[in-house]
Amino acid sequence: MEQRLVLHIVDGDSRSRAEQARTAFALGHHAEVYSNLAELLDRLPGSGIILLRQRALDRSLEELFERLGERGIWLPVVMCSEEPEIDRVVSAIRNGALDYLQLPLEAGRLAQSLARVVAEADAQGRNRLRAADARRRVSALSKREREVLELLSLGSSNKIIARELEISPRTVEIHRANMMTKLRANHAAEAVRLWLQSGLETGMTAPLPEPDDPPPYEEAGRTIRRRRREALEDDGGKAGRTTSEKKRRPRRARSR
Repeated sequence: MEQRLVLHIVDGDSRSRAEQARTAFALGHHAEVYSNLAELLDRLPGSGIILLRQRALDRSLEELFERLGERGIWLPVVMCSEEPEIDRVVSAIRNGALDYLQLPLEAGRLAQSLARVVAEADAQGRNRLRAADARRRVSALSKREREVLELLSLGSSNKIIARELEISPRTVEIHRANMMTKLRANHAAEAVRLWLQSGLETGMTAPLPEPDDPPPYEEAGRTIRRRRREALEDDGGKAGRTTSEKKRRPRRARSR
């Protein structure tokens, strides 16, 4: 027997809710019914799949996932409508719905959809919860700290960040330290990862370096080349001294 699921059916039409519930029970699943999303969020189930009618969606799917994520919960969503319009289907899938079904529900189509949703739900749920956690952390930053973080994510150095924000490099260091503490990040790469996971990018472009700013890694490259040159010079000097010493060394008299 297939896994028994709990379907949370959200639909303002009582007859439609009842029909969807009967289909769920016929497939061996359990159904909970809600007249609107507010009722669902008040009861806040911890597991299952949300079967949400398009006309009952009184907010964006992102807002719904955000509300669930604030409680550390993620539930997969399957949208449904009597006449699924292509633009709504595309928008729903793009914003996180795992499927879009036509009403009235057909048992075979629902069974196929639920099987696929179960297979994909764990991975998407982990991603959604990570994104919600990242947004919570980033939202604790001040405006200036977020600017520093975004410029850091674009690969800017403290010097370039300071010039872009018209503050001193020392002030950048202070904002950066506060930012790392609030994000609970141990290193810059982790802070950048949280920023990207949050999905809060503003479209800022990386500032161009000034002519006197060395390209990335140029200073390290100069240091490596200098040390290599010094090492070669040292070896060459030793070799030269050894050769000279051999030339100055008196020859032994041949024994007669």
